Amino acid sequence: MFNASAVQVFRSCTGALSSAAFARSSATAVGRRAAFAARSRHYSDDKSQSAEQSTSGEAEAEEKDQVDVSPESELLHKLKAEESKVADCMSRLRYLQADYLNLQRNAAREKEQARDFAISKFAKDLLETVDVLSMALKSVPQEVVNPPQDPSNATSSPSSSSEQKSPEAYLKELYEGVESTQRLLLNTLFKHHVKPYDPVGEKFDPNLHEALFQVPMPGKEPGTVFVTQKIGFMIKDRVLRAAQVGVVQDTQS
Repeated sequence: MFNASAVQVFRSCTGALSSAAFARSSATAVGRRAAFAARSRHYSDDKSQSAEQSTSGEAEAEEKDQVDVSPESELLHKLKAEESKVADCMSRLRYLQADYLNLQRNAAREKEQARDFAISKFAKDLLETVDVLSMALKSVPQEVVNPPQDPSNATSSPSSSSEQKSPEAYLKELYEGVESTQRLLLNTLFKHHVKPYDPVGEKFDPNLHEALFQVPMPGKEPGTVFVTQKIGFMIKDRVLRAAQVGVVQDTQS
């Protein structure tokens, strides 16, 4: 009987203790939930406040920008942009103008050279004719061209017939005709800036002279031209044909 009563008392005490522990744990959980809810509400309030502050800051910045961008400042900005475009266009225009002037000068120079040297090949072909005429004139002795005056012939009547002419007179007339032809041809070439040059006595220049032979000649400076086989010709400042010459040889080398 005593044991049964003791068991009942023990069970009642254990139940009471369990109820008290459960009540304490429930109270603790409720307190934790209340604290977490409070913290959540505080964090949400802080976040909303920061978002509202940032939104208000952006709105204030936009309003400030709108206030700063006045019509005068906008026009000034556009004017500066247009001035930069104009400066760029002017720079390009100057470059184009300089290129055009250079092109004009080059074209004028090329045109002048084409006009001056257009007859180079034709004039060079005519030089052979000049050489032939020169050889024909050199083949006639000067005694025949300019004979000594005979007093008997000087007193004779100049109105003699053509049959009375001597062969020397015919040769002299032929010589004078060839000489006139050569002179006329050289004058025609001279009109087109083709000029002859005879370098006898000058220092040998490979750009102007063509050495055919060398001969040692005492009393003359070595390297100088002492005879010209064919005279040279120049068209303006350009060599059309180099003079064919003989040069004094240096005997010391």
